[in-house]
Amino acid sequence: MTKLLIIVVLVLGVLAVAQLARVYELTSKLRGKREEDISAGDNRMNAMLMWLFPVAYFGFFLWLIYKYGPHLLPIAASEHGRSLDKLYDFNWVILFAVFFITNILLFYFAGKYVYSRDRKAFYYPHNNKLELLWTSVPAAFLAVIIIYGLRTWNQITEQASPDAVQVELYAKQFDWTIRYPGKDGVMGATDYRLINGTNPLGIVTAQSIETRLGELEEERSDIGKRLDTEILPDDKIDELHDRLDYLDRMRGRITDLRTVMNEDIATKGEASPYMHGADDLVLKEFHLPVHKEVKLLIRSQDVIHSAFIPHLRVQMNAVPGMTTTFKVTPTITTDSMRLVTKNENFDFILLCNKVCGASHYNMQMPLVVEPAEAFATWMAEQEKNPFQPDKSPTQAASVAVADSSATGSMTTEVVGATE
Repeated sequence: MTKLLIIVVLVLGVLAVAQLARVYELTSKLRGKREEDISAGDNRMNAMLMWLFPVAYFGFFLWLIYKYGPHLLPIAASEHGRSLDKLYDFNWVILFAVFFITNILLFYFAGKYVYSRDRKAFYYPHNNKLELLWTSVPAAFLAVIIIYGLRTWNQITEQASPDAVQVELYAKQFDWTIRYPGKDGVMGATDYRLINGTNPLGIVTAQSIETRLGELEEERSDIGKRLDTEILPDDKIDELHDRLDYLDRMRGRITDLRTVMNEDIATKGEASPYMHGADDLVLKEFHLPVHKEVKLLIRSQDVIHSAFIPHLRVQMNAVPGMTTTFKVTPTITTDSMRLVTKNENFDFILLCNKVCGASHYNMQMPLVVEPAEAFATWMAEQEKNPFQPDKSPTQAASVAVADSSATGSMTTEVVGATE
């Protein structure tokens, strides 16, 4: 009810001002005064207002800083976050100085040089020295800002060190999945064609390839039975034949992927990324060690998302078909931040900063920043349940597929399995 009354009062106030302006206009016409005729009294009043207005103008501006300044950015909890905040503060100092100086001069001269019949304006069209001054000074300030900004940007975007902790943030509508390397410390290769209910990231292993091929063959068999046993309309039959063609293409591509995997393993041995996926940790929990450099690998399954961790000053797009990266070193643990913020329920949070669909708001995940010892203990617990518990991550099995042209059936032969 209070809000309604406030709205009504504001509307009535606007209408009252409009009516007063209309009354003033009508009385001016009755007095025979033209709109373009400005009296000396009006000029003096406007000049006085030009000096009074900045008081309210700057006062309100400073109040906004006092009221909302602490809420613009949360406390920086990463090394590059502190550098980034210093860059912001440096820019704000320059902007505030220019803002106050230019506006003070604007209102001062507008009030001082009010129109007077006894004073004639001096015609001053050009001055090379002034032109040089107000061109070179802003250019110098811009050069400093750009150089400082590029230096900070290069520090943020430089390559992570080889011993940095690797963590993958995998986005899809509408949640996040986190992947850590297993005991071998290396992320395994991925391929979107292997994504299914048990392999949400498409991690490539001999087992995941066989599982996916088995699923495709099972679906092909089900469709074949429907075509043989059911009476279907023509459009449904065409739809099922199109699906069979798609499954055959997908099967061929996954078979080619297996060939590539085997050749890469034969060439590179332990250095092949296909050797390291079986022990990866695919989790719905997100932990990072404090004071330890982290390399974030960011991917998307469907549309463009954006990994955003405000307190760590992390934001990077997650783009389908590519992997983007971001280097970050957390400096404050979750427990310490709870003391700083005086909020015992505080959590760092991973958000999506792109409006990615109807349930975009669901793309949130708590982040726990903890001491290195606690992180190592947590990782040891997670390593007990890796993504795919093969006998060992170095067991690579290749399976050759032979298609029967008559029946379309698939046979498999395990080749090169090593103990």
